Amino acid sequence: MAETTPAAVTPEELDALAVRLAEVEQYLHLEEKRERIAALEAESAAPGFWDDAERARAHMAELSSMRDDVEGVAHARAALSDARAALELAAEMGDDPEAGDLVGEAAATAAELRRAIDQMELSSWFTGEFDHGDAILTIKPGQGGLEAQDWTFMLFKMYMKYCERRGWKVTVNDCPAAEVIGIDRATITVEGKDAFGMLRAEAGVHRLVRISPTDAKKRRQTTFAGVEVIPVLPDDIDIEIAPDDIRVDVYHASGPGGQGVNTTDSAVRVTHLPTGIVVTCQNERSQIQNKAACMQILKARLYERELERREETLDEIRGPKTEIGFGNQIRSYVLYPYQMVKDLRTGVETGNVESVLEEGDLDPFIIGYHRWATGNTE
Repeated sequence: MAETTPAAVTPEELDALAVRLAEVEQYLHLEEKRERIAALEAESAAPGFWDDAERARAHMAELSSMRDDVEGVAHARAALSDARAALELAAEMGDDPEAGDLVGEAAATAAELRRAIDQMELSSWFTGEFDHGDAILTIKPGQGGLEAQDWTFMLFKMYMKYCERRGWKVTVNDCPAAEVIGIDRATITVEGKDAFGMLRAEAGVHRLVRISPTDAKKRRQTTFAGVEVIPVLPDDIDIEIAPDDIRVDVYHASGPGGQGVNTTDSAVRVTHLPTGIVVTCQNERSQIQNKAACMQILKARLYERELERREETLDEIRGPKTEIGFGNQIRSYVLYPYQMVKDLRTGVETGNVESVLEEGDLDPFIIGYHRWATGNTE
């Protein structure tokens, strides 16, 4: 595919980008962040810092996030300065053929700057308690029978690709193969900057329209899958679970396509008896590790349940509970009789279905959702 040459940029457009960048800087409180970075760096250099590995890991994650914010603004400031200098020099050169190269350089730099500011603005809209933290994403089949299990697997692969594009770390907690096609469900933990804030845009019902791969008559089939997104709770939020309130079952693990995830009976299912919540994990080879992962997810779900009971704020955490079927979808993926992915909340759409499903190109939909949700539509 040929590269698209960025449209020429004007001084007025650079001025507008400078205003946006200043607004982002104000939100980020850079001076406070620089002071915090200095304090974190001093603590990380102290003797015994790594004695508590879990605390040290959280400490370094915070330090990395702070540095990213400060360095991101610094790089944006430098790019803005470079674009201005290139335009000014081009104006001084008049009809010199090399002036056109400088104008093109300024346009390319401005395009890159615009994308960087978009990302920083997006992060600035995340004001929820857990938006800047990690997320637990679960996909479940809905209406559509066997096709829905295949659709669940397609979504699982799409989100894995998206997380890879974002540079996020993913742990597959649970992804058991269905008997015939696809998977019964998938639960993943996503670690990375703004993971929960970004991914909560995906919570809801996803609809697929295509020619059924399992129908000998090649009829069109509509299937559904539901996506749930909840935050990974910070260490300072403690959810107490009485040992008598849970039942732990151990079973043999299996992965998509029937492969064994491991060779021991290490998969763990934890049932919270008072609520009926069931969590499974089969990623790790150790029962202890799988149980620990289950308990982390269970605590997050119990916390969400308590918020719902006390404050009726479920919509702020993962969106309203709806049947995973007709009339409730947030996004449609149509493969036949035409090709289109369309978000029904924001109107964002694309005809490049492959880039979405196969390459995980979800940013236009996720950013579009947050612009719509915060009233920052362009």
